[in-house]
Amino acid sequence: MKSVTVVGSGIIGLTTARSLQEAGFQVRILAKEKFATTLSSKVGAIWFPFEIAPKEKSNVWASRAFYRYQEEINPKNGVTFIPFINAYTSESNNEWVQQLPPGSVHEVPKEKLPNGMDQGLISEVPLVEPGLYLPHLFEAFLSNGGTFLHEEIFSLAEMAALDHWVVNCTGLGAKAICQDEELYPIRGQILRCSKLKEQSFADPTKKGALLYLINRSEDAVIGGTDYDQDWNESEDPKDTELILDRLKKSGIHQEPEILEVLVGLRPKRSAVRFEFDPDYPTVFHNYGHGGAGFTVAWGCALELAEIIKKEALSS
Repeated sequence: MKSVTVVGSGIIGLTTARSLQEAGFQVRILAKEKFATTLSSKVGAIWFPFEIAPKEKSNVWASRAFYRYQEEINPKNGVTFIPFINAYTSESNNEWVQQLPPGSVHEVPKEKLPNGMDQGLISEVPLVEPGLYLPHLFEAFLSNGGTFLHEEIFSLAEMAALDHWVVNCTGLGAKAICQDEELYPIRGQILRCSKLKEQSFADPTKKGALLYLINRSEDAVIGGTDYDQDWNESEDPKDTELILDRLKKSGIHQEPEILEVLVGLRPKRSAVRFEFDPDYPTVFHNYGHGGAGFTVAWGCALELAEIIKKEALSS
């Protein structure tokens, strides 16, 4: 079987590399930064289809990832399932519910919702803790014969010359590499805090006023912001105040002990770029997953491995 180089070492790159290994390829990862400093290391990361399109494909990817995480449940690796409330409106994409096990999603009575929510669904969903899961994936990748090269790529021509097959998982970096004018950042600022006693939830229904609380094994993540076209990667104290104020207004009066403030730029497009490049046909693009990287990563990776294996066998 021919070799493949995956460019990028976040959750999209690591799951892609592992899926390709499972499909029988010899795989290496090339990236300008190791997983511990990528956007993926800074997020929640709860199974939550947020700021991703197209919904038909993303729902299928999220479903495949959901079932893959079921196979990977292991607290030591950072994968557990927790009850999670997701607020919605009449305009929300709730078709992901149809992809989950029958009877696993329930409407939450209004009186049990956080303040400000009118409607909400609760289900047991994957919680994937980046500080545990990313190194787990990387070690599994190395143990299965993978190699890692610390190097930055600046153009598609340079990328295409790397290997028989190349998968572009560079996230927001693809904007410069591919000259992709459609790709833009959604700035997120979150607060990593000591664990809270409250129910984990997310309210994405008000653009520009995203609110979520995710209790993890040793801490909690409170978010957040969702500012389009904002390239600022520095902490903004005003955003911290806004996040805490929204949390208090939701009915949570326990004062969070802030351990760390994190800022990351989500890579968003009108649709995830998931295709072979028209000019460099051995390059497959897998980027633009918005705020749903962990939610769809395995689904994209498994489908991608199937596509490239079929191409390799026919070439």
